[in-house]
Amino acid sequence: MGIAALLGTPIKRREDPRLITGQATYVDDIKLYGMLHMAVLRSPYGHARITSINIEAALKHPGVKAVYTAADMRSVGPVAIAIPLGEIANGMGVHGPLAKDKVRFFGDPVAVVIAEDRYVAYDACDLIEVDYEPLPAVIDTEKAMQSDAPLLYEEFGTNVAFCMKPPTDEIDKVFEQTLAGGGIVVKQRLVNQRVAPNPMETRGVVADYNKANKSLTVWCSSQNPHILRNILAAAIGHPQHQVRVIVPEVGGAFGCKIDIYPEEMIASFASMKLGRSVKWSEDRSENLAVTVHGRDQTDYVEAAATKEGKITGLKIHGISDLGAYCQLFTDAIMIGFGFPVSCGAYDIPVVHLSADIVFTNKAPTDAYRGAGRPEATYITERVIDLIARELGKDPAEVRRLNFIKPDQFPYKSASGAVYDTGDYEAALDKALQLSNYQALRAEQAQMRAEGKLVGIGVSSYIEICGFGPKGSGPIGFYESARMRVEQSGTVMVYTGSSPHGQGEETTLLTR
Repeated sequence: MGIAALLGTPIKRREDPRLITGQATYVDDIKLYGMLHMAVLRSPYGHARITSINIEAALKHPGVKAVYTAADMRSVGPVAIAIPLGEIANGMGVHGPLAKDKVRFFGDPVAVVIAEDRYVAYDACDLIEVDYEPLPAVIDTEKAMQSDAPLLYEEFGTNVAFCMKPPTDEIDKVFEQTLAGGGIVVKQRLVNQRVAPNPMETRGVVADYNKANKSLTVWCSSQNPHILRNILAAAIGHPQHQVRVIVPEVGGAFGCKIDIYPEEMIASFASMKLGRSVKWSEDRSENLAVTVHGRDQTDYVEAAATKEGKITGLKIHGISDLGAYCQLFTDAIMIGFGFPVSCGAYDIPVVHLSADIVFTNKAPTDAYRGAGRPEATYITERVIDLIARELGKDPAEVRRLNFIKPDQFPYKSASGAVYDTGDYEAALDKALQLSNYQALRAEQAQMRAEGKLVGIGVSSYIEICGFGPKGSGPIGFYESARMRVEQSGTVMVYTGSSPHGQGEETTLLTR
């Protein structure tokens, strides 16, 4: 079937029969001979010093094979960070697989038990005695920036890991000129609240080290098998060809399974030490508490516009809550993924972007459902609505006035992104037509006259995606593929792309 024939044609997904009949294989379905089970002891405090850990009773518990603390895992880690910014490059927010000396959020892993049975492992965790010295915690991002705030990393004297404060001369001049010409300036503080990804399948890992050929095989519920393979190889000091990561079905990911987590490193370490496979499956309470959260961004926004509604300048100060530690992309979500598309679909001539990224006593944040780009969209679309309300204009028409026009592509925005092509006005017209927009507005006016509150939302969205090969070391953005031409003339393509809900099997195999 050719591409033209496929477009608009319903196709039965190849993946679905096994998924809906219970015949699919997930990480927790993996059962290997002699497999051990891992349980994690986690901090009940948001912030505390660890003064002592006594593991003797847990080690003596029947069925327990090993108990590990940070002292046992000095050779493993740290947990990978792709783009360390500011003080993070100097060690702030960098962490090993297990907490050492101090815990910094509720659920921080302190020790692990490896046992013959999962329930034995959890029982033995209850026997570990940890003496904590509770410390004041800070969970409000803006309070964490203050000089008297409790410090997560005392040696740095601040909770602010990175600041970006460029001069404001240009944007100030734009605002002054706009006001002088009869225009307006709108301002608002916007909060993009913290969220927990909560996929149907929680995280899981099975690590199996073969001492004979010094190879490590890891089954993991991951969106990121290539980088996970590279990082595990670097962590254990093996060449990459001796480490294999297999991703079975993934029951939901939403960005949170892009990260490289402590449990993957710990299970691999334990399998190498004990010579047996080790499985860990996250329970729902752990998932909500310790799997990376998303969003948690506060923005102070100002925009100038002419009396007709044309935006002349946009000023954003973003404050990103990193949580307690920096994970793979934690510090880059707002600055690296959000800020470049902060103009949205609009032709905004001058943009001023400033930022603070801040540590707090909460679970680390990282990628979730668009990772920074929905936050940027929220800012820009809210600005359009503020301008429309201030000027008494239709929000759809203010959007139309500010859209990048088709003849402006390729278009380089004031925030730095290059847009290849688009026809945003045509897309808006189609949406307004399909929704019968004018009739909805009339109905809204009538219902409001009757005292009923009825809202109509309009929004556009720009996605920056398809990151190509770049980077170096274990965190280069690379996927592998190879092609083979058979004697019959058939071309076989082997791709390392890892599906987690997108139907790639159907896409790649349909012909």
